[in-house]
Amino acid sequence: MASETDAGPWVRALRASHDRLSGIVGTLDAEGLRQQSYDSQWSIAQVLSHLGSGAEIFLLNLEAGLTGGDPPGQETFVRIWDTWNARSPEEQASQSVAVNEAMVARVESLTPEQLAAFRVAMFGMNLDITGVLRMRLSEHAVHTWDVAVAVDPAARVSADAVGLLIDGVPPMIGWMSKKAADPAVIAVTTTDPARTFTLDTGGVTLTPGQAETPASLRLTAEELLRLVYGRLDESATVSASKVSLADLRAVFPGF
Repeated sequence: MASETDAGPWVRALRASHDRLSGIVGTLDAEGLRQQSYDSQWSIAQVLSHLGSGAEIFLLNLEAGLTGGDPPGQETFVRIWDTWNARSPEEQASQSVAVNEAMVARVESLTPEQLAAFRVAMFGMNLDITGVLRMRLSEHAVHTWDVAVAVDPAARVSADAVGLLIDGVPPMIGWMSKKAADPAVIAVTTTDPARTFTLDTGGVTLTPGQAETPASLRLTAEELLRLVYGRLDESATVSASKVSLADLRAVFPGF
């Protein structure tokens, strides 16, 4: 597992995620851009638009952290979103690839001293560079899967991203879930990489390590990540005892 203070693995994973998505985009024609992504509300082009606007906002936050300036506010977000929403699917695709390339290249250009000194106030938190990169990688890698799986049903979230993101899932659980109608405490075991957690669907909390409980869930770390993000279908083959995948999907409806 990478050190929380080592930005290198995060930068490399973000580069790999961008290269993966841009490679997929390069294979899509006009019809392909307009097909539905995994997200039932968004076409592939709309996912790319979301990632493009996000890259613009990320760059503004990055510069704020590097210079000690103020991060962008809601007014800036709305202006950027409106600009991207007004573009054609073809423009959304091409400009998303371009701005995400610029974003990754900017991060890659930072010196070790800049990376170490970086701090920015975001969402009520004072984040270092790995905190910001974690946010961006989680968004980019999962939305890349939203596009990839529309083209290839066997697609999975990239293993390098999963390896970095899985240990950051517990703190996110509270705002990615809702309380179960019939709460349970579940021992969760993952592979690739191997982790153990205790999931309480009443709280909702995910705690590293396992408690003694009759309910259990065994799955890959990639499947756990997709479950928490509301992207694990009922057709998934996971090993569960005294809890159903349907129950768990209700706790994590996605966004």
